Amino acid sequence: MPYVLEFGALKHRLGRRVLFDGIDLQLRAGESVAVMGPSGSGKSTLISCALGLVNPEGSVRVAAGDIGAMSRRERTRHRSRHIGVVFQFGELLPELTPIENVALAGLLAGADRKRTYEEAAELLATLGVPRQKRPTGTLSGGERQRTAVARALINRPSLLLADEPTGALDDANRTAVAELLFEVPARWSCGLLVVTHDAQVAAMADRTVCLAEGRLVAQGAV
Repeated sequence: MPYVLEFGALKHRLGRRVLFDGIDLQLRAGESVAVMGPSGSGKSTLISCALGLVNPEGSVRVAAGDIGAMSRRERTRHRSRHIGVVFQFGELLPELTPIENVALAGLLAGADRKRTYEEAAELLATLGVPRQKRPTGTLSGGERQRTAVARALINRPSLLLADEPTGALDDANRTAVAELLFEVPARWSCGLLVVTHDAQVAAMADRTVCLAEGRLVAQGAV
């Protein structure tokens, strides 16, 4: 399987604080990696690097594209084609229905309207979101996060990024959403990078690495 994400010798500072001090990470399609670390260690900044929102020293490649070498317009196009994102609080539009939230991501990427709505309905059904016309803001936390996963997958991304995706959920929904997320790489042939504080969630990944003092260390490594 090809790499869908490559961080090469990343270095980045916030003021005098060193967030990354030569980070390397490779992620293949069909594989999941969880990143753990204390608050403020730079976990969410890694997500921003993959999205091209932060420009560190070193190299960032997503789906074989060199993010650092792209113009702002090229990055935006590359993100819409190759990256899906799931945030801690879903970041859905609460006044829209689930299918409208999911379809919107496809329409913004220029997809055909009829086909996009059909694919949105299929994704929601596959991910266990009940078919309904209620606004997304009335759904349970677990249903909202399942809807967010469907939205992230509508454009068939090469890379799925998840930033504390279970942090706002109760125990039952946390487990269900985490299990769903870690099934995604095999089912949709993409790579999954999850940043989380939750050791139980991280344990579901194929690999877990810890970010501390600017370095990524494989869990269990000495």
